[in-house]
Amino acid sequence: MDQIKYDDFAKVEFMIGEIKEVIEVEGSEKLLRLQVDFGEEKLRNVFSGIKKWYKPEDLIDKKTVFVTNIKPRKIMGEESQAMIFAGENDEKISILFLDKDLPNGSKVF
Repeated sequence: MDQIKYDDFAKVEFMIGEIKEVIEVEGSEKLLRLQVDFGEEKLRNVFSGIKKWYKPEDLIDKKTVFVTNIKPRKIMGEESQAMIFAGENDEKISILFLDKDLPNGSKVF
């Protein structure tokens, strides 16, 4: 496993976001499009390949951790503006939901 310096890790911005809307991406077997509230003026689009493990109704109004300073990327013609944080093995993915409520946009360290 490659090791990184603390300064490299410190560049990554982790933030609490609340999933407000989830849409199955037409033409994709893997993608869901999330609309996430980070306590900013506008919701952010976040595409995630978690469709196999989560239904839209499982995610609405849930809070979890996202990487928010990742460079936006075009996916299926739209911009993805953050990345959801989850655990993974060869068989499944598990999103790390909060066990206590924190405000949208709270920093994670």
